[in-house]
Amino acid sequence: MKIAIIEDELLAVNYLKDLLDNQTIVPVTETVILRSKKQAIEFFQKDSADLLFMDIHLGDGMSLEIFEQVELFTPIIFITAFDEYAIRVFKHFTIDYLLKPFEQEDLHKALQKFISIRGNFDTEPVLKSISALYKSNDTEKMKHFMVTDGNKIKSVPQEDTAYFFASGKYLFLTTTDNRTYIYDDTIKDIIYKLTPSLFFKINRKFIINKKAIVEIIKHSSQKIELKLSPAPEINSDVFVSKRQISDFLLWVAN
Repeated sequence: MKIAIIEDELLAVNYLKDLLDNQTIVPVTETVILRSKKQAIEFFQKDSADLLFMDIHLGDGMSLEIFEQVELFTPIIFITAFDEYAIRVFKHFTIDYLLKPFEQEDLHKALQKFISIRGNFDTEPVLKSISALYKSNDTEKMKHFMVTDGNKIKSVPQEDTAYFFASGKYLFLTTTDNRTYIYDDTIKDIIYKLTPSLFFKINRKFIINKKAIVEIIKHSSQKIELKLSPAPEINSDVFVSKRQISDFLLWVAN
């Protein structure tokens, strides 16, 4: 049996692969590792798998977006760190999910369920559910962000948010009037809660509001620097990561 794992976290990939290699419920002849949405699309345009493990949130977008580019006729076991989102997915699909952090027993139960349903697996309702779930999720974006200001809690509207930036273990929100607050989330997770037409994750540390861009400096085709307002307190030189440049230029032009 050929298994594909779509997961961008290397530790999670190695952990899952090790569990798969050491189980006897399903015979695994090959395990394909796909670390991004782009890699998954390229793979499934010309190849296939018997079973797919898919993280919902990837570094370059939602894994559900893969279905806009390719047709998949493969049973899927979703992987997620978000209980609320996992339950929504589970209600839409007749396929199991693994909630991070999961144990060996959780994987075994999911594989056993896969064995029980694979003979009657029908892709059409699954794909319709994926489409409905993706569209509904896209409309549920945060318009305000709750932050702590001394002993008060205040709401920052999205239009007053210049950017989010990660530093150490913390995520910070900087407003257009140059106030910075600790925000209780992670940069990997918050991006999926933001309005995509306004916010873009330019690298592993910054998510910016389009309105915060003062100047775009093209040093080369693979090196683009941004001047932001207000200027960041740390990491004053802000660059778009190489793999994000193409999508960034499309986003900023719209």
